[in-house]
Amino acid sequence: MPSRLFFHRSLISLAIASGVAASTPALAQNTELAPLTVYSDTYRNTATKTALKPEETPQSISVLDRQALAMRDADTVATALRYAPGVNTELRGGAVGRLDLFTIRGFENLHNYYDGLPLLYLDGWNLQAQTDLHAVEQVEIFRGPTSTLYGAMPPGGMVNMIAKSPSQASFNQVELSTGSHNLKEASLESRGQFGNSDFSYSLVALARKKDSQADTAEEERQMIAPSVDWQITDDTLINVNLYYQKDPEQGIYTTLPAAGLFLDNPNGRIDEDTFSGDKNWNTADREVLMAGYKINHAINNNWTFLQNFRYTDAEYLQRNTYSTGLNADQRTMNRAAYLTDESAHSYAVDNQLTGLVRTGAIEHNLLAGIDYQSMDGSVQYSEGGAPSIDLFNPDNNQIDRGTQALTPFGDYDIDREQLGVYLQDQARIGSWILMAGLRWDDYSGRQQEALYGSDNKQEDTNLSSRAGVMYEFSNGVSPYVNYAESFEPILNTDMFGEPFEISTAKQYEAGVKFRTNTGMTSVDAAVFRIDKKNVPTRAPNAGPYDQIQVGEVRSRGFELEASTQPIDNLLLSLAYTYQDVETSEAPTDIEGNSVVWAPDQLVSAWADYGFVAGPLAGLTSDVGIRYIGEAALTSTGSRKVPDATLFDLAMSYDLGQLSQSMDGAELGLSVNNLLDERYYTCYDAGNCWFGQERTVEASVSYRF
Repeated sequence: MPSRLFFHRSLISLAIASGVAASTPALAQNTELAPLTVYSDTYRNTATKTALKPEETPQSISVLDRQALAMRDADTVATALRYAPGVNTELRGGAVGRLDLFTIRGFENLHNYYDGLPLLYLDGWNLQAQTDLHAVEQVEIFRGPTSTLYGAMPPGGMVNMIAKSPSQASFNQVELSTGSHNLKEASLESRGQFGNSDFSYSLVALARKKDSQADTAEEERQMIAPSVDWQITDDTLINVNLYYQKDPEQGIYTTLPAAGLFLDNPNGRIDEDTFSGDKNWNTADREVLMAGYKINHAINNNWTFLQNFRYTDAEYLQRNTYSTGLNADQRTMNRAAYLTDESAHSYAVDNQLTGLVRTGAIEHNLLAGIDYQSMDGSVQYSEGGAPSIDLFNPDNNQIDRGTQALTPFGDYDIDREQLGVYLQDQARIGSWILMAGLRWDDYSGRQQEALYGSDNKQEDTNLSSRAGVMYEFSNGVSPYVNYAESFEPILNTDMFGEPFEISTAKQYEAGVKFRTNTGMTSVDAAVFRIDKKNVPTRAPNAGPYDQIQVGEVRSRGFELEASTQPIDNLLLSLAYTYQDVETSEAPTDIEGNSVVWAPDQLVSAWADYGFVAGPLAGLTSDVGIRYIGEAALTSTGSRKVPDATLFDLAMSYDLGQLSQSMDGAELGLSVNNLLDERYYTCYDAGNCWFGQERTVEASVSYRF
């Protein structure tokens, strides 16, 4: 009888299991797997841009493979990252899904990667190219500064989503889902070989529609992602890929005040489905097209060249309202209406040469690369007055789109370029692993505004370095230390109209990685300190977009990630984060205070059990618990956003256990926030969001 992993056998492979850092133990000896190759020759792991195992890297990295994503029924990047250490996905609540928002080690990150290349993000605005998780094979979280490999990036780390790739092995699946908020979803996945040719393909498609958590709003998405591999010779592979996504409705983005959520309000508590905007002025229409190719060529047995290229074109139209303050009655919110019309296109290319060189007893895994990114974007911004709204008896039908008056406030052209040259050596001397990397970047950015004639330019060069050492003991224990640097140009101005300076950071980290010989148990632990200079933050007693650049933010913490498979059909995992993130140097009264969106502790645990015998054979049951600690409400003062403890459930049942005629069919059920805990996230006291309320989703799928 196969182990509990049998129930997801068509979604994983031994290739993934051997490369997982700490998310999934190795497969049991009696596990039955479909003959499926998930990784193509073009795959590179995020931590090194090589095919080396993540656990050989002297820096923190977590890998969430397709099995882990399926176990937790993750359908967004945020839900995928909830059980990863160091990551806080609770930034703008459960009703806001139009941006992939999270912090890593206390630092906000909007610059995500898809298949090793950056996703388009229009700095300071709303246009972000999202990737639906149905098109993703696995998610890799690389913690700490990553500029030595990727150039301009926040210092907390990065998230890279590995795309589903073509395979010669045939796989087909259709799935239908329904659930809370009138969810209606259909998805398709297919891959295989074109006859006996040198061509193989992958096709993923999705259509989803549901009501938002907030009253009167909806969410809708259509996505298709085809990809083709051409194995020209044994040494040369060309992959051509396309990703198209249309999001005509994207829920809400408006905020609520802390008074009435978790701070006292004489009018009582605000309902969780309260919408402070207007259904006639709540447009969020986004369209994204990404087209790319990869060329992988094995020069000889030791040297390989990879070129990875992508073009992105995106448009975004938004109508929204925002709060201009709460009246003295603590129930009437004053509002303004605004409109943004945003568009951008970008190019990104990464050329990587990797090779294995032996010098005596030393084995060098060398990497040399040149990458280039370019983005051109435009934004038209208009604003006007809007009727106030009673938060305790909201009327969301007050604005007439045909008569709403707007005044143009900005007409921006935004250009950004980055050229990087990088070198890395990952050397092995017996049980020692030494890593060193160096990168030079030439960055230029320009933001021109036509209405008022402003012209903000930024040109910088930067040299980033990285070094680490690890020792692998024979008992599976591998301690390590590392040092890494990052830089982050900020193409914007402060509240006084002065351009921001480039932000730089450095990290010191020490940790240990442990793997049993069988791979059934793994433990990763790390302590770290990150110091980031020139950090934009909200000015004290100012509006939400009035920012100043403080001297330094310091993040110190401890992370633990562990998993074990004590028996074939039981998987247990645990993640713990403690972090102290504060403004360590600043010329204002925010010095010494904690930053927002950085809970002091994050704890999560997950148990997955598969019944392999008896009347419940074919049933897989999962339960998870998440704890989100207190976080600062504002950058000044001592008030906190309350902590929360949340429970999640997931179950699946293989209908083939009932009848051979239903082989390949599966039922699924997932429940997020089982106890319907009321919890919150806040940017400040006037801008808060409700966390995700209890949601239930049921699905039926068929593999053939």
